[in-house]
Amino acid sequence: MKQLKWIAGIAILVTGSTVVAASEPGYDRVAGRAHASRSEVIAPHAMAATSQPLATQVALDILKAGGSAVDAAIAANAMLGLMEPTGSGIGGDLFAIVWDAESKRLLGLNASGRAPKAMTLEYFQQHGIDTIPPYGPLPVSVPGAVDGWFELHKRFGRLAMKDILAPAIAYANEGFPVSEVIAQYFQSNKRRIGQYPGFAETYMPEGDVPKKGEMFRNPRLAATYALIADKGRDEFYKGSIARRIDAYMAEQGGLLRYEDLAAHESEWVTPVSTSYRGWDVYELPPNGQGIAALQILNILEGYDLKSMGFGSAEYIHTFVEAKKLAFEDRAKYYADMDFVDVPVETLISKPYADERRKLISAEKASLRVPAGDAKLKDGDTIYLTVADADGNMVSLIQSNYRGMGSGMTPGDLGFVLQDRAELFALDANHANVVAGGKRPFHTIIPAFIMKDGKPLISFGLMGGAMQPQGHAQIVVNMVDFGMNLQEAGDAARINHDGSSEPTGTTMTDGGVVHLESQFSRETRDALEAMGHTLGASDGSFGGYQAIMWDDAEGVYYGASEVRKDGQAAGY
Repeated sequence: MKQLKWIAGIAILVTGSTVVAASEPGYDRVAGRAHASRSEVIAPHAMAATSQPLATQVALDILKAGGSAVDAAIAANAMLGLMEPTGSGIGGDLFAIVWDAESKRLLGLNASGRAPKAMTLEYFQQHGIDTIPPYGPLPVSVPGAVDGWFELHKRFGRLAMKDILAPAIAYANEGFPVSEVIAQYFQSNKRRIGQYPGFAETYMPEGDVPKKGEMFRNPRLAATYALIADKGRDEFYKGSIARRIDAYMAEQGGLLRYEDLAAHESEWVTPVSTSYRGWDVYELPPNGQGIAALQILNILEGYDLKSMGFGSAEYIHTFVEAKKLAFEDRAKYYADMDFVDVPVETLISKPYADERRKLISAEKASLRVPAGDAKLKDGDTIYLTVADADGNMVSLIQSNYRGMGSGMTPGDLGFVLQDRAELFALDANHANVVAGGKRPFHTIIPAFIMKDGKPLISFGLMGGAMQPQGHAQIVVNMVDFGMNLQEAGDAARINHDGSSEPTGTTMTDGGVVHLESQFSRETRDALEAMGHTLGASDGSFGGYQAIMWDDAEGVYYGASEVRKDGQAAGY
């Protein structure tokens, strides 16, 4: 155990030291890998990769105690809800893709919550509201994460939930040192939502949000976790926790009620996929945006990206134009499939990509592109992945939306409620129009890759609209540019902003292309000459974690985001 802690410490040290050094001239990359900040982690039995080293260590502890990959993922998620409330927590939603080694099946779980029954288009019209606000009581939808935990556990769990949540409860009571990135996020969230009732009492007990290295306790969350561990998911949706949420939301003028919580349930879904040069990439179907990554890859498959070269203006232009096309479909079609007929099969098909690709000019940036004719019938975030000794792999993403969510911090429960309902449209003719009991368009997406019928990579990249762009870039980096698992995540990223949105806004003037600082001045000048508008290099480029199974050697590879505080570790 001492050796494992020592190795983990070195990994953290390398992460902290290379964030700056990686962009310095003459920096000596790891093992001759041009884009890598550090080596991949390799282990024979199990692997965990999260955005917080303490969460990774807890996941490994659960695995060593006989827990499954799902048990470890739930334990890590509970830890992140405590230690990274700036992007996750039980007030938010959850999605997961699970590789079940026993049945050799890939399964998906949609644990996103629905709009309150009272959240109707008529409500907003009657109150003269033409845009759902980002914060406060109105954008709160049912939090689905806790039900997601119990659905996953019922199917794949081995240890008792009391044992799974025990580490997070202990850290919540005893305290933990706040990491650097999270300390920065705390400050920005305080400015946005610090004024709402309950926030300061929970997250500013000493008068301010915690700073880097300061010990922080959340005994309120510890008590809530203990209730959930002792009494089960119904305590959250039908018991005392639900009633306290109901009372708080009624007091604040929100629409979420006890009946909405009591009616909630998650849904097991079948992941959908496309083949990209022999790699089968899987995402979950809408109400999430995962299929946008598949649409981007289908369009890109028609180009020789390898000959263009990573970092070239030609490649970046092609990628951005493919993204624009996929996101116009995203804005028009993606919605809760219980309410509208989303043409998923058409949208992710190769013939459809062939037609969309014809709209891309090799020399000029598009300022506005149409959604495709798919013949539709009428009608901050955390990512983690865990793999166990039996070959089970979990790709799990969980979020509040907009960092810490709505700002609604009910009573003494120790967490903030999400604001996902902000992503509904208020246009009666839009597929994503708000309706009581409907799931809003969702940004968080887990991913999985199969090759030759075998599990290969469980991965994800958090960060709003960056997520499908990031998923596609990770795949392209590995398949077309020959990068390894860590290098694919460390390589400089592209983030195009300004596409049309499922809320009803439309793209104008082609949007803005954000490039990380490693891209050359020559490349930037060439892109501007094509008509692209370039933005700041410090935009949101996401947070990546991944695990890869090497079937030939029988070992796992792990990778963790260099831009975050995270860690991949195994045993």
